[in-house]
Amino acid sequence: MSTLPRELDIARTINDALTPARRDDRRVERRVKRALDIVIAVAAIAVLGIPMLIIALAIKLDSRGPALLRQPRVKMGGEIFTFFKFRTMREDADHVSVTADLENEHEGPIFKMREDPRRTRVGKFLRKSSLDELPNLFDVLLGHMSIVGPRPPLPHEVAAYNARELRRLSAKPGMTGLWQVSGRSLLSWDDTVRLDVEYIETCALARDLVIIARTLPAVILARGAY
Repeated sequence: MSTLPRELDIARTINDALTPARRDDRRVERRVKRALDIVIAVAAIAVLGIPMLIIALAIKLDSRGPALLRQPRVKMGGEIFTFFKFRTMREDADHVSVTADLENEHEGPIFKMREDPRRTRVGKFLRKSSLDELPNLFDVLLGHMSIVGPRPPLPHEVAAYNARELRRLSAKPGMTGLWQVSGRSLLSWDDTVRLDVEYIETCALARDLVIIARTLPAVILARGAY
């Protein structure tokens, strides 16, 4: 498992600043959170296994290329892991340069575009409904991700992070989080970072349960999804 060659110790400053008692509380919370992650991921895969197979078949019938996309992403502490999601773009999407036809509609180090011409027909539906993220459940089972936490960035995005943004890497990344239930792509990059840091600093299991409960309505309404 590789680690980004940057001063990622900055991302651990929150934990280092905790009192010993609070640090012990965090250890207990992490164990309970991990147990909850496994229970939810196993239950979700059991219920959604057949729909996921149908989605994979639809992707294969719609366009050339694998149904499952494997990407390098950055997790807690700056380590690289393999991120699983359903493919939503053409097979050659990574080789298409960002030109005038591919204009970033989001500030900060992430690329977002409402009508990305590289997206497939099935991919447009999957992105709008967030169904492309269902394979993240396997990353949760593997322990790379949690159900709730900051979204895992790409390595080149982290390379452009400042010290404040690196704090996003001081918690395990998640499938959903404050960003998901607060507007997603409608948020500015500064607001996204602020919400992630706020979540990390006030992380509590009760808050995780509230976020999980608010995620389904946010997904159904597709607010900020593109």
